[in-house]
Amino acid sequence: MAASREQENADLALMRRVAASEEAAVAELYDRFGSLVYRMAYQAMPTRAEAEDAVQEVFVRLWRTAHRFDPKRAALVTWVMLISRRHLVDKLRRTRARVKASSLDEGTPIPAPTRAPAASAGLEHDERFGTLIERINALPELQRLVVTRAYLGGQTLRQIGEELNTPLGTVKSALSRALVRLRERSGEEQAT
Repeated sequence: MAASREQENADLALMRRVAASEEAAVAELYDRFGSLVYRMAYQAMPTRAEAEDAVQEVFVRLWRTAHRFDPKRAALVTWVMLISRRHLVDKLRRTRARVKASSLDEGTPIPAPTRAPAASAGLEHDERFGTLIERINALPELQRLVVTRAYLGGQTLRQIGEELNTPLGTVKSALSRALVRLRERSGEEQAT
């Protein structure tokens, strides 16, 4: 519990420094989350160049909203992920809207959708993602850290163990218990 409180305080101090436009703090934030944000952007955006642009835009948004970060509401990694995801979704929607508008200008027919509208599917996906993040945040600290770092941060279990100074076996069992808990909670919601 004390380690969690220390991490919350460290994250809050970092974001206050980012909000104050401290260059070293922005660099530290990028060092911690740059690869994570890039992986998300690379998966979402159609080209590598657009993914790189999106990463820069996400970090500008993080800098502009740093004063809003509250460690009581979400861990810093969760907050970074949510802002990144929102930015990427917004960027994709704007791009899609521009393509449709230019198609109308050119008189090119727009093909009829072959499945449910993307907007409703996107909203449903956003809701599921938000629910998953809430479930992850409700896990015990070690389980939450392991799941977040492994699945959202892309780290190996060995890297997580080294960073947390925790034996690999403990990290593996924490991940296993966390996944069981997440599945159980998912099953409970489907049953209701």
